[in-house]
Amino acid sequence: MPVYKAPTGDARFLINEVLRLQDYAALPGFAGATPDMVEAVVEEAGKFCSEVLAPINLAGDQEGCTRHPDGSVSAPSVYKPAFAQFREAGWSTLSVPEEFGGQGLPHVLGMLMEEFMSSANQAFGMYPGLTAGAISAILAKGSPEQKAKYVPKMVTCEWLGTMNLTEPQCGTDLGLIRTRAVPQADGSYAITGTKIFISSGEHDLTENIIHLVLAKLPDAPDSTKGISLFIVPKVLVNDDGSLGARNAVSCGSIEHKMGIHGNATCVMNYDGATGYLVGEENKGLAAMFIMMNAARLGVGIQGLAQAEVAYQNAVKYAGERRQGRALTGAAEPAEKADTLFVHPDVRRMLMDAKAFTEGMRSLCLWGALQVDLSHKAESEEARQTADDLISLLTPVIKGYGTDKGYDVATNMQQVFGGHGYIEEWGMSQFVRDARIAMIYEGANGVQAMDLVGRKLAQNGGRAVQAFFAIVDAECAAAKDKPELASLAAAVEAANAELKAATMWFMANGMANPNQVGAGAHHYMHIMGIVALGSQWLRMGNAALSALASGTGDKAFYEAKLTTARYFGERFCPDAAALRRKIEAGSEAVMALPVEAFATA
Repeated sequence: MPVYKAPTGDARFLINEVLRLQDYAALPGFAGATPDMVEAVVEEAGKFCSEVLAPINLAGDQEGCTRHPDGSVSAPSVYKPAFAQFREAGWSTLSVPEEFGGQGLPHVLGMLMEEFMSSANQAFGMYPGLTAGAISAILAKGSPEQKAKYVPKMVTCEWLGTMNLTEPQCGTDLGLIRTRAVPQADGSYAITGTKIFISSGEHDLTENIIHLVLAKLPDAPDSTKGISLFIVPKVLVNDDGSLGARNAVSCGSIEHKMGIHGNATCVMNYDGATGYLVGEENKGLAAMFIMMNAARLGVGIQGLAQAEVAYQNAVKYAGERRQGRALTGAAEPAEKADTLFVHPDVRRMLMDAKAFTEGMRSLCLWGALQVDLSHKAESEEARQTADDLISLLTPVIKGYGTDKGYDVATNMQQVFGGHGYIEEWGMSQFVRDARIAMIYEGANGVQAMDLVGRKLAQNGGRAVQAFFAIVDAECAAAKDKPELASLAAAVEAANAELKAATMWFMANGMANPNQVGAGAHHYMHIMGIVALGSQWLRMGNAALSALASGTGDKAFYEAKLTTARYFGERFCPDAAALRRKIEAGSEAVMALPVEAFATA
């Protein structure tokens, strides 16, 4: 039976000693995040996810979702009591503004809950998780009446929300959508069309589902400039907030998927359903990006989360399974064989996982802090810098985080040997569930192109220059500390490779955009390495301070320093090879005629 224990100790270290959330107490929303409150949230969130959600993960995967003849869908039966506990405990309200029924706490705590929940039970966590993106879009673009009518019950998860973007003929290219919105005399719109791959599209966990649907007006431009966004409730909501008639929206089928079986990924049919415009006509793209960016950060968390739970199970197995002897001689002569921990290649996989998960957790929580600071920092300059940084790094968190998260999950399966391929051990579920995160909310190649095609050049490169400067300053400050000097040099070298790759794009991309496209994925990975390296410098500094003070768990902090050194030795050198791949250009990538790809 798979196990999961929320990494609450690491979370406290990051919040209290690395991010130092207490230093922001003067900012709106941070005053409530007292040390006692943070401790309570971290511990109780970890307990709920470890003790309530994790034990039903395997059962939910095995049972899956059921579509009934009338088009209704049942979520796994084991989810229903757990969802009631989740809702009653108010876990969905952590970071939502108080005026809409939330607790108004920093986004850092909300993102930490997302990680714990995704590790414990990713399919379950997607039901409330997608609602957060829908709430963000309504709060940003909705009318006061729409906010009052829909958001409070979405915040409390009495109602859940979805994002309806993709259609059979279009995935990333949303200019191809065919769903139509016809204006009605009462100011509403009749929505007609089919959407596919809609996570949490239909279920029985709540009495209503608030669908956010992209559609085009009859006279709209047939491109992304003609997209509008609509609220389309599963059940219409009366002016007094009570539920009215069933809307003309239904689940045509449930997708048969590789993983996340506990989540109802639906084909949704809109047959003249009543919808309400969010924002302005033909301005839905901006609202869509609000949803997408929130979702992309959540998906990046899923990459970390599946890596973490797979890692925990691999560590447990490696400590129990006895196979062979240590290369340097029997570690336990009294036993017939040593544990897997004596083998360097097993250690390599486990150290890769430890270095990634702890570094990625730090990056995600630091990113969540930037979200908060982009709205709440004291100066306009500080707010702008935070917004620049999280905008730049969102595709990295999503793309690099899920690429590496999947790699870690498969390597942790490898630690199990043949048992990793057997369903009852649970490792295959982690691999299957991790795989989707590289695809949805914009496949990782799209994330890479967003990074190099849009984010680098925005505002004259202001964001990437700020990122370079931050990393350079952290490296310079760490060089005189013997325990961090090698890591600082490795991160500095990786950052230099990132700068060189950026300049190569600038010199070669305008004349031939394929040069950028062919190297975008490699560039995203270099930035991921540098971003995690920067976090390891921060964690290393915090660990040194704790050791110098003589407080806390000495072994914990020493392990941080060893893992930091490992990251510098084993991750950072990849940046040089990736830059050389970028500079190889696009000629060989694009040279073959299409017919040459067919097998002879």
